[in-house]
Amino acid sequence: MSIVLHIPHASKNIPDEYLQYFTLSKKDLQFELLKMTDHFTDELFDVLGDNIHQLKFPISRLLVDVERFEKDELEPMSKVGMGCIYEKTHDGNSLKNVENIKDELINKFYKTHHENFIKIVDTKLKQNNKVLIIDCHSFPKYPLPYELNQEMDRPEICIGTDNFHTSEKLRNSFGQLFEKSNFTVKYNAPFKGSIVPLKFYNKDKEVQSIMIEIRRDLYMDEKSGKKKYKFNKIKKTLEKIINVYLNENW
Repeated sequence: MSIVLHIPHASKNIPDEYLQYFTLSKKDLQFELLKMTDHFTDELFDVLGDNIHQLKFPISRLLVDVERFEKDELEPMSKVGMGCIYEKTHDGNSLKNVENIKDELINKFYKTHHENFIKIVDTKLKQNNKVLIIDCHSFPKYPLPYELNQEMDRPEICIGTDNFHTSEKLRNSFGQLFEKSNFTVKYNAPFKGSIVPLKFYNKDKEVQSIMIEIRRDLYMDEKSGKKKYKFNKIKKTLEKIINVYLNENW
């Protein structure tokens, strides 16, 4: 088995040539990045191993969100202006003017990322016959206005599953590993699902996928954006859990 760690929302990078299309002030844009970025998930899920590969999207989700469906008619979040190319902020205000750049952003960033994603999964499948995609995210302690699930009682770990690509064994194994490490866990709440490249979606059961969302207040100060002293401990726990699963299922 190979593991692909998919990191879609860790970057705060917005190339200079696209800043002109944002309607926010510099201060408000920084605030939106603070609210919407899955801060430090590239570091938290930086797990070393011969059969582990990390794929990080290097651009902020405020410019392009590679976790959304490309077509707005397929993407539920497009109804609130947050399809793969965001037009609205987390609280429903104008974020950027997309009319003249949407196709360019999709071709330049979205499609390139997903083509690379497919190549990596294809390569790992040929090497080891099975691939586990771990979709790596974080989420705020309290729900943001755009979120579909507004329940205030949020777990420390949210595990997202797919009906076809997440086996019961995979779901339960990760849930139990997190619970044994003293985290509270919920399944598909407050977020649900897990990414699979469309080439394999609902077609290849040898491509398994699970989403792991960690609540941000556990490892960072959500107001300042700075790491907490517990950051390294949580990083080591995540690394241990992933390696335990890999070793038990190799």
